[in-house]
Amino acid sequence: MTILDKILNTKLAEVEERKRMFPVRQVERMPFFSRVPLSMSKSLINGRSGIIAEFKRKSPSKGFINEYADVSEIVAAYAEAGASACSVLTDFSYFGGTLADLTRARETVSLPLLRKDFIVDAYQLFEAKGAGADAVLLIAAALPFKKVQEFTVIAHDLGLEVLLEIHGEEELEYLSCGADIVGVNNRNLATFITDTSVSFGLAEKIPVNRVKISESGLYSAEIMTDLKKVGYHGFLIGDCFMREKLPGEALKKLVGRC
Repeated sequence: MTILDKILNTKLAEVEERKRMFPVRQVERMPFFSRVPLSMSKSLINGRSGIIAEFKRKSPSKGFINEYADVSEIVAAYAEAGASACSVLTDFSYFGGTLADLTRARETVSLPLLRKDFIVDAYQLFEAKGAGADAVLLIAAALPFKKVQEFTVIAHDLGLEVLLEIHGEEELEYLSCGADIVGVNNRNLATFITDTSVSFGLAEKIPVNRVKISESGLYSAEIMTDLKKVGYHGFLIGDCFMREKLPGEALKKLVGRC
């Protein structure tokens, strides 16, 4: 069983429990459910940096990165440092996040927010809207094609944008599902090995009219510059910021070098 398989099994059980405790009718009464979401895709194209700065406390492969990090403090620093959007991990078991982190981030900044989680049920899309997200992540490696289609339609009905994450050529078929942003993850979710050549290899295979970003393993301005040259509009970056004492300052320095 791969790490991804374990995560998905855990997530399915967690979501079933939450659905029993908080039915959709209660989710629809969450603080931000009636809010009109922002466009993350437009912010990536028009923003200062094209960077989706991520808040997370740990990862399955590295354990705790920043165990006691305060989400409000960090997303505020990201916004000041020039982030085009923020990503908030809401998975607790493997990443140390909660849905409350997303709500606190929404209360703190006016940037577009991505709910970063393993979406396995449409219920989570309603949760994302209620907690203040503007976009949700759908992972090709975690979902069959028809589920991505179905979830994309529901997300759009809720006013949310979809970031579709792919890793290999065999997942390019998912591009027809109508996602607003295509994210190429340099990290293999089965092994958690990271290789930025994945983004370079897929760049020319993604239509030029699609908003596309590169994710994971992005630590230098040079790599980001080279990725922009081959058509990427933005980057999702977390580890290299979160492991620093002042994540916002780390982002500011990277933006300056770019």
